Amino acid sequence: MPEIQAWRRVVSVMGLKPTQYRCASEALLRRLRKEGTLPSLHPLIDVCNAVSVGFAIPIAVFDIEKVDGGLSVRPAQGNERYVSFSGTIKAPEAGEIIFADDAGRAHARRWTNRHGQISAVGTHTMDALIVAEALHPHSPSDMEHLGFSLCEAVRAVWPKAMVKDWSTP
Repeated sequence: MPEIQAWRRVVSVMGLKPTQYRCASEALLRRLRKEGTLPSLHPLIDVCNAVSVGFAIPIAVFDIEKVDGGLSVRPAQGNERYVSFSGTIKAPEAGEIIFADDAGRAHARRWTNRHGQISAVGTHTMDALIVAEALHPHSPSDMEHLGFSLCEAVRAVWPKAMVKDWSTP
């Protein structure tokens, strides 16, 4: 799949093994193929995982109220704080691509590979940021379709939700 191959190339360029650090969509597709089902974590996460599998494009979801200031994708300086889902606190290696906030907390590691506990969506989430990224040749068109599909799916589950259209800057 060109969507997955593009991410595998990026992971290789980052100096990581693509079979050890799969992008989120590849990990979900692999799990679906092996187990025949996707994990059920939270309704919003479940919707995003289903769309991610349908398009083979990774999607991350952040509880934006748990992010200090802005959120950026950038190389780690090595002093950021990352909390795994098990509660382990680590500092990403310098140069590792992370999602970081203005307080120096890493919300995700290895770009699309490891989401952390700090901004995980939960039962009290009221405002979420959904991020999808694609690098393959037809990504602009695919991202447009993914965005519309995701907006429709979220509106179907939460009719009163305020969903900012994907195409709106």
